[in-house]
Amino acid sequence: MAAEMQRFGTSEEDDDEMGMDVKEEDDDDDDDEEKNMATPPVVGVDVGVLSTSGSNRYMHHQQYQDQPTPQGGGARRCRPQEEKERTKLRERQRRAITAKILAGLRRHGNYNLRVRADINDVIAALAREAGWVVLPDGTTFPSRSQGSRPTGGASNTAMTSSSSQMPAQHTSPTSLGGISPSYKSPVDYSAPHMKGVFVSTSSPYDSSSGARSQSPAMIGDGGDLQNDPLLGGSIGSVDSRQVVDMPTKLQERDFAGTPYVPVYVMLPLGVVNMKSELVDPDGLVKQLKILKSLNVNGVMVDCWWGVVEAHAPQEYNWNGYRRLFQIVRELKMKLQVVMSFHECGGNVGDDVCIPLPHWVVEIGRSNPDIFFTDRAGRRNPECLSWGVDKERVLRGRTGVEVYFDYMRSFRVEFDEFFEDGVISMIVVGLGPRGELRYPCNPVKHGWRYPGIGEFQCYDRYMLKSLQKAAEIRGHSFWSRGPENAGSYNSRPHETGFFCDGGDYDGYYGRFFLKWYSQGLVDHGDRVLSLAKLAFEGTCVAAKLSGIHWWYKTASHAAELTAGYYNSCNRDGYAAIMAMLKRHGAAVCFTCSQMSIVDHHMDFSESLADPEGLTWQVLNAAWDASIPVASENSFPCHDREGYCYLLEKAKPIGDPDGRHFSAFTYLRLNPLLMERQNLVQFEQFVKRMHGEAVLEYQT
Repeated sequence: MAAEMQRFGTSEEDDDEMGMDVKEEDDDDDDDEEKNMATPPVVGVDVGVLSTSGSNRYMHHQQYQDQPTPQGGGARRCRPQEEKERTKLRERQRRAITAKILAGLRRHGNYNLRVRADINDVIAALAREAGWVVLPDGTTFPSRSQGSRPTGGASNTAMTSSSSQMPAQHTSPTSLGGISPSYKSPVDYSAPHMKGVFVSTSSPYDSSSGARSQSPAMIGDGGDLQNDPLLGGSIGSVDSRQVVDMPTKLQERDFAGTPYVPVYVMLPLGVVNMKSELVDPDGLVKQLKILKSLNVNGVMVDCWWGVVEAHAPQEYNWNGYRRLFQIVRELKMKLQVVMSFHECGGNVGDDVCIPLPHWVVEIGRSNPDIFFTDRAGRRNPECLSWGVDKERVLRGRTGVEVYFDYMRSFRVEFDEFFEDGVISMIVVGLGPRGELRYPCNPVKHGWRYPGIGEFQCYDRYMLKSLQKAAEIRGHSFWSRGPENAGSYNSRPHETGFFCDGGDYDGYYGRFFLKWYSQGLVDHGDRVLSLAKLAFEGTCVAAKLSGIHWWYKTASHAAELTAGYYNSCNRDGYAAIMAMLKRHGAAVCFTCSQMSIVDHHMDFSESLADPEGLTWQVLNAAWDASIPVASENSFPCHDREGYCYLLEKAKPIGDPDGRHFSAFTYLRLNPLLMERQNLVQFEQFVKRMHGEAVLEYQT
């Protein structure tokens, strides 16, 4: 931590606010110089630089000691007036530098620092990012949660402190608890060949035997490196410094006795075809029996609007789903059902094509404004625009009436499955891919990761809502979308709207983004209020999207175009959680594994932070006492990925014992049915259930 403070140009005594007056007391400044002389070395760091600066301070201090003292002055030295002025100047310069550092962290690093933040706030922010817990009174200790955000710029070697414990980077459960032997820490990714801890021996600062004998105490009470159960490696010597080879495998976290998290498996998208027929029922039964033998709780299935109400309004065909539900009930498994009011096909992972109902598509040909529209006028028929929620443009019905009639028909058709408790949760589709967001990044329109996407508010119904909001505000000329927001594949810094200091944070930008994000919340509010009526007594959930690219920029451009007003000075998920809380709804959030799966992906280019976004959403939900269900974002068949998901589902050391209410595995396919993958999956299910697992087989 001393090294971190040194980066900010401060010493450990500089704990006053940055806005304080310049110190003018001679005694205070004298004490600072004496304490800086006595500052112990940072163990494990090459002390060449420190010793040079330290010797310069010592010589400077000695010059003052050589000055004669006045009679009766005792040991107090007399310092000329110009030195006092230099002290004032140094203090002003230091405060100016610190102010710039704080501004940079606040603007570019998403640190939540108040305007008059002092050095304590900076240290606390850095400590929390490194995985430590900092209480309001300053008490600091290692967190036991693996879910802390990964530290940026990890060094190639771990520095030890003068504590009697091992360094947090290697022994704290924050970094290693519950991670599989194959899991790589941020240090491993940046330097895969460095596997040692440097332990400094004696240095020029070691003037006593006590100082020289600190090294063994850093490793443990006994200082036995060879027999340490964690290190367990050999000790070498490099440039007069001991090198401890870290073991290649670390003990995994034991999930026995942890909270029970039910596990569901998502069925193939086309398990029911366009004729509403169950595809390959015999093969499906065999697969479900295998899942049942692994103690999987149930399955999740999409009930496609384009299949059930395909040909005419309010003519529903549930035949294929009824056959499926009967099979699931016979196997004594549970069901999570998704009310899918969007089309399938054209997105990553879509292996079938299921469009919206034919009669809706026909209406769209004569009135394309029922679909979301971008600035260039391109329509997106993936789902209906929220502008038609209250417009009678669907054969005499509004958008929300169409959704409600569909959900009510499902509730009546499968009443027995609700009464028997077979259907455990209803996920209400609220947008593209069933997620509560705008379709801001359609692949069919040329979007590619990590483009910021485009605002989708240019159909006449959305523009009518924007015009009304602008008139209420008293600025009718604001009834337009941003003109400098770039295109689908733009980067934030390439646009005048999303760049640092851009229009997104101006008067018009704040007005527009508030209206745009409020439209998302209002749509969810309207549909969920009707879902609560249709499915009274059953858990209802909404799905949020994990837009993690450009998360480390000030504007969070990709989230803004999706409708999440989550710029650096706002919490874009609090309003959504408050809306879900009003309806007693749960939230489904995808647990992104990009940091595990895509080792080759360069997150620095897109300033992405999947971990940071995940914890922001989870904490926003848990703080509002909203149940959180989750699913994996990529297919997972290995121990490394399963360990990652387990750590997210059951954060270690959470004082409130918070955990996922359910987990859905993506997805049932022949690859999962392979024997070796089933062995790994069975271990994963047991650990999700909190059962003891003797050995995590490979």
